[in-house]
Amino acid sequence: MTWTPLLLADPSPSLRLLVLRDLLGRPENDPEIQELRQLQERDPFVTRFLDLQNEDGSFRGGEGGGSGLGTIRLTAQALMGLGYFHLGPDHPAIRRGAEYLFAQQQPDGSFPLISQGALLDGGRLDEDVKYHMIPLQTALPLLGLAWAGYAADPRAERAYEWLLAEELPQGGWPSGRHQDQYVFAGGYRRLANSQFGCRTNTTATVSALAQHPNRRTSPSARRGLDLLLAHEHHPAQNLGFEVARIIGAEPPRGGFTYFRRYDVAQFLDLSWRIGADLEDPRVTENVKFVRELQGAYGIWEYERLPEVSRWVSFDILRSLSRLDQETDWISMAPRLPFQAYPKKPKRY
Repeated sequence: MTWTPLLLADPSPSLRLLVLRDLLGRPENDPEIQELRQLQERDPFVTRFLDLQNEDGSFRGGEGGGSGLGTIRLTAQALMGLGYFHLGPDHPAIRRGAEYLFAQQQPDGSFPLISQGALLDGGRLDEDVKYHMIPLQTALPLLGLAWAGYAADPRAERAYEWLLAEELPQGGWPSGRHQDQYVFAGGYRRLANSQFGCRTNTTATVSALAQHPNRRTSPSARRGLDLLLAHEHHPAQNLGFEVARIIGAEPPRGGFTYFRRYDVAQFLDLSWRIGADLEDPRVTENVKFVRELQGAYGIWEYERLPEVSRWVSFDILRSLSRLDQETDWISMAPRLPFQAYPKKPKRY
């Protein structure tokens, strides 16, 4: 038995639609695709988000679902999920949610640093460091808008331009700035081969760029992914975590810790979207790693939430099917052992 009947037997019409379209190549006008589109409005994965939309278009947190976050973050997270289900910008709930987010946008294209919990839990920053800019403040709302199909909207384009203006000279994005001074990232989120780079901020920004029809293959997106791939970490327990969070199964907690878990499935997804190919040994090793974890029936188990396993399997299979043997991808990041907290040399 292969993965095909197992995924198509899933009770979620959204998952069956994605499998038919992205793995089996069915066109949008296929009768079965059209039937599943009608059923999506009753899909529990979809209604989980729709039931939490407020009158003003924003979204609130469900029980245990990141309710400590502000409405900007929760709305962005809901748009990520609905966009992942491929509902699109014409859906009324997505349109209202997007307009709510755009209404919070500042004149320079960014989103508020603290207002309504745009960045961190409870809208609070570290008391020991005064941040005047953190890329996450704009990258996370923009990521929600991009997933929902608004990446090319002129208002979203201003947010992209704001983020690109904050890119480090060597590539990647910093933890933040105090006045004009960069703030060092904590060891667990240091970006390999970068002095000030932050893995969380870079992952969020690169993920937003990866959803743009043109910017996804830009030099900034490629350099950011190149630095992220240099992390070379393969924790099996995190495989598929980002998919589980996007579809609403895992809570969207965290500010600086939002991308604390290194999910190889997430980086396979970014690799094909941005154009990293199998000529890069780091991509090849990621593929080898996930294939070794594939079960006897072609499914990857997500042990924390077994009901999400088929979603994780779909996402990985889509990435594996779209990775090319050879593109114009060029890596500039040296392969060096990376340590989050390197040992300090002894004085004597």
